[in-house]
Amino acid sequence: MPTNEQSSTWRWVVLGTVIFGTFLGRLDQTVVNLALPKIIGDFSISVSDAAWISTAYILANAVFVPVWGKLGDTAGRKKIYLIGFIGFVAASALCAVSWNLSSMIVFRIIQGFAVSADYPTAMAIIAITFNDAKERAQALGIWSAAFAVASVFGPLIGGPLIDNFNWRAVFLINIPLGLIGLFLAITFISESVGIKRAVKFDWRGSVTLGAALSTLVLVLDQGQTWGWMSAASIICYLSTVVFTAIFIMIEQREPEPIVNLKFFKIGTFVSTLTNNFIVFMGLIGSIFLIPIFAETFLGYDATQTGYLFIPLAIAMMVAAPIGGRLIGKVKPAYVIFASTFVAGIAMLMLSALDPRSTALQISVPMSIMAFGLGFGMAQRTNLIAVAVPHKDIGEASAILALVRNISGAFGVAIFSTLLNNTINANVLKVAQNSAVRSASPQAIQQFIGLITLKAQVSGYAFVFEVAAFIVMIGAFAAFFIKVPKEAVTRNHVVIAD
Repeated sequence: MPTNEQSSTWRWVVLGTVIFGTFLGRLDQTVVNLALPKIIGDFSISVSDAAWISTAYILANAVFVPVWGKLGDTAGRKKIYLIGFIGFVAASALCAVSWNLSSMIVFRIIQGFAVSADYPTAMAIIAITFNDAKERAQALGIWSAAFAVASVFGPLIGGPLIDNFNWRAVFLINIPLGLIGLFLAITFISESVGIKRAVKFDWRGSVTLGAALSTLVLVLDQGQTWGWMSAASIICYLSTVVFTAIFIMIEQREPEPIVNLKFFKIGTFVSTLTNNFIVFMGLIGSIFLIPIFAETFLGYDATQTGYLFIPLAIAMMVAAPIGGRLIGKVKPAYVIFASTFVAGIAMLMLSALDPRSTALQISVPMSIMAFGLGFGMAQRTNLIAVAVPHKDIGEASAILALVRNISGAFGVAIFSTLLNNTINANVLKVAQNSAVRSASPQAIQQFIGLITLKAQVSGYAFVFEVAAFIVMIGAFAAFFIKVPKEAVTRNHVVIAD
C-alpha cells in the first residue's frame, strides 16, 4: 500500500490517466466530422449518406452508456473501462481500413459502443479514488472540463491531420495514443465495484431503453433531412414513446434495473440533470455553428478554424480547478448560476458576428463562455455524485452522460432547423424591403447575393440570441438545486449555506 504522500500523488495520477482516456474518446467524436468531405470523395457517396457515419457513432454511444454504467458498478469499473478502451483502439484500426460506407458504419457502431464505457466508469473511478469531498469535487470538475475541451480540440488536431495526410489519419492516431492510455489504465487504476448483486443483468430494460434512445437520437439527427413531420419521423416519435413506456414498466418491476427510477425521486439529482440539459442544449446547439460560420463567411480552412478554439480550451481548463476550490465555501446554486449567466452573456456577444469579424471577435466571447461554464463544471458534476450513494455512482453518471448527449442532439436539431427557417424567412423579409435600380445581369446577381448574405448573417445572429436565452434559463434554474442534509451526511460533503 502507498504511503499517505504517495497515495495523494497516486490519486492525481489516476485522474490524469482517466482524463487521457476521456479526452481521446471524446476527441474522436468531433474530429471525424472534419474528415467527412474527404470520405465522401473517396467512397463516392452523398452528404446525406455520409451523415450516417456520425449518426451510427452517436446512436451506439447513447444507447450503451447506461449499460456500461450498470456493468461497471456490478462487474468492476476497471475491468469495464479496459474492455471499452481495448474495443475503442481496435475499432479505430478497423475504421482506418474501411473500404466503403457499409464497412465504415459497422466499424463506427463498434467504436461508439466501446467508447461509451468511458464516461460512467471514469466518473465512478474518480469518485471512489478521491475520498476527501473537496478533492473529489475538484477532480470531477477538472475531468469534466477535459471532457468538454476534447470537443474543442477536434478541429485543432483534426485539421492538420486531414490537410497534411488523409482522413484515415484521424483514426490511425488513436492506435498509439490508445495503447499509451491502456498502459496507464492497467498500471494505475485500481479495481472497484458496488455492492455485489446475485440477480441477473437487466437485459429487458437494456433492450427497450436502447430501442427508445435509438429512435429518439435517430430522428433528432435525421429529422431535418427527412422532414420533421415525415412518415419516418412520425414512426420514430411513436416508437420512442412506446418503448419508453415499456421500459418504465419493466424497470418498476426489476430488482436491479438498468436505470434506477428511484434516482428521479431525488430532487438534487433531477434539478441538476435539468440544469445540465438546458445548458448543454444551448451550448452545443449553438457552438457547432462557429466552424460553419468561420469557413463559410470568413474563408477559414479546417486548421485555421481549429486555432479559434485554442483560447476556449485554455479558459475552460483554467476555470475548472478554480471553481472546484469553491466547493464547501460557496453554495453550489450560486456558483452554477454565476458561471452559467456569464456563459449566456458571452453567447449573446456572438450574435454580433458578421463577415467582417476578426478571429479575436470570435475567440474572446467563446473564451468568456468557456470560462463561465468551466467555473461551474465541478459543482454540476459533483452534485450528481453527492445525490446518490457511492455504490450507484456509475449508474448515476451514466444518466448524466446520457442527458448531456441527448441535450446536445436536441440542441443541434433545434438550432440547425431554426437557422434554416430563419434564413428562409429573412430572405423574403429583406427582399421585400430592398430594390435594385439597374437591369444589368451583374447588378441583379450581386443584389441577390447581398440579400442572401444579409439573410444568413441575421439568421446566425438570431440563433445565438435564442441560445443565450436558453442558457440564461439554465442559469436561473440553478436556484432550484437543493442538497438535502442526508446526502451531505452520507457522502461526508461540506456544502456552504
